[in-house]
Amino acid sequence: MDEHIALRVNGTKIERWSGGRVTLRGVGVGGWMNMENFITGYPATESLQRLALRRALGDEGYQRFFDHFLDVFFADEDAALLASLGLNCVRLPVNYHHFEDDMAPFEMKEEGFQLLDRAVERAARHGLYSIIDLHALPGAQNQHWHSDNPTHWATFWNHKHFQDRVVNLWEVLARRYRHQPWIAGYNLVNEPGDARGTAIWPFYQRLYEAVRAMDPAHILFVDGNRYSTEFGIFKDVWPNTVYACHDYSVPGFPDGGDYPGVSRGQHFDRDALEKQFLERTRYMNETGTPIWVGEFGPIYTGDIARDEMRYRLLGDQLDIYSEHEAGWSLWTYKDIGLQGLVYADPESAYVRRIRPVLEAKARLGVDAWGSTDAGVRHIMAPIEETFRKEFPDFQPFPWGQDSWIALVVRHILLAEPLVGAFGRCFDDVRADEVEGLADCFRLAVCARRERLLELLAAVCASPAAD
Repeated sequence: MDEHIALRVNGTKIERWSGGRVTLRGVGVGGWMNMENFITGYPATESLQRLALRRALGDEGYQRFFDHFLDVFFADEDAALLASLGLNCVRLPVNYHHFEDDMAPFEMKEEGFQLLDRAVERAARHGLYSIIDLHALPGAQNQHWHSDNPTHWATFWNHKHFQDRVVNLWEVLARRYRHQPWIAGYNLVNEPGDARGTAIWPFYQRLYEAVRAMDPAHILFVDGNRYSTEFGIFKDVWPNTVYACHDYSVPGFPDGGDYPGVSRGQHFDRDALEKQFLERTRYMNETGTPIWVGEFGPIYTGDIARDEMRYRLLGDQLDIYSEHEAGWSLWTYKDIGLQGLVYADPESAYVRRIRPVLEAKARLGVDAWGSTDAGVRHIMAPIEETFRKEFPDFQPFPWGQDSWIALVVRHILLAEPLVGAFGRCFDDVRADEVEGLADCFRLAVCARRERLLELLAAVCASPAAD
C-alpha cells in the first residue's frame, strides 16, 4: 500500500506509515447501506420496510428505487462537501444483507461489494479515508432496530452459524481491501450487546485472528460491549487496534432537558460530559491506545432556543475530544431532519408522501431516536407502574426496565403495524416515478444545517486540528 496514505497505530496515535499523525475526524453515513427508521422515515426495521416497498412498488419499481437511492445518497458531491469542511474520514455502516442472503448463506453477492467499492473510491477522490463498519449482523448483535433486529433479543451471540457467517464475511472484506490505502480500517462489530458478556470476547478473538490472516496491515476498530461503552471484556491489547467508544449524551436525546441543566434527573454540564467521556475511554488511557469516538451527536428539535443548547452540547463535546487528542465520527451525515448535516427538504416529494406516517410515528413515539412517549403516556404509565410493583428487581440488559418497556411496546408493538401504512404511501407510484423520489436525497436539493456545518468547519480549522 502507499505508505504516504495508509494508516497504522503507533502507541496512542494513528499515523501514516511514512510518518505524520492523522486525527480521524468525520461522519457516519447512516441510513445508506444500513438503513435506520428515523433517518429516512420508515417505522420498525430496514428489512420490514423493504418488504413493504417491494409489495407497493413491485419488483421493478423496488429495484429502480434502491439502485438510485444508493447512488445519490452518498455521491461524489457529498464527499466533496465533507472534505470542504476539513473532515478527513467517513464511517460507512453496512448491513450484511448487501453481501449475502439468509437463504443462501456464505454465497457472496458481488453487487454489494461493488457498491462499497464505489463509496470508498468517491471518498478517496476527495482525500477522505473510509472506515467499513459492519452495522447489522445475521441474528442481530444487539437488541435494537439499528441492527435490523425485529425483536428485543440479540441471537447472534447464541448461534455459531451466525458467527461463522460474520467471520467469513470479514475474511472476504479483508482480502478484497487489504491493498486499499484509503481505507483507514475495519470496524468489526457495531455496538455489540452480549447480555451475558460471555460470548463476546471468544468471538472477537476468533474474528481478530481470521481478519489478520487475510490482512495484517489495516487498523481494526473494535467496539466495546453494551453498545460500545464497556471495555472490560478485553483480555489482550491487540497491535494496530483502536478501541472505539460511543459517547451519546442524555441532554441530546429527544427527551433531553436544558443544557447546561437537568435531564432525566441528572445535572449535565461540561464537567459532567468530560467525566462520562473519561469513564468511557478509561481502557484506552490505561492501555496507551488511541482514542476514537465512533458515534456521538444530539437530536435537533426545530426549536431555535433548544437547538442552540444542542449546538452548545456538541461544541463542548468536540472541545473535550480535542483536549484529549481524540478522533471522532459524528452521527449522522444525511437524513430527513433530526441529526443530519444535510437533510431531505420537508417539502420534497418523498417527505410529503410519507408525512402521514411521520405524524403517526411522532404521535405514538415509535422512533427511539426521534420521538418521545408524550402521546402514549396513557399506555406506558400503567405498564411501568405494574413492572415497578410486580418486578422491582427486573433490570434487563442493556439499559434497564423503563428502556426495555419502551423498546417492546413503542419500538416493536406499536411500530410494526405502521410498516403497512408506510408501504401504502407508495401504492400509486409507477415504476418510472421512483427515481424522482430517491432523488429527494440528492445533495443539490437537500437542505443544509448551516449552524452545524459552520461549527464542524471551525473545529477542523482550529490550531489543535491536524
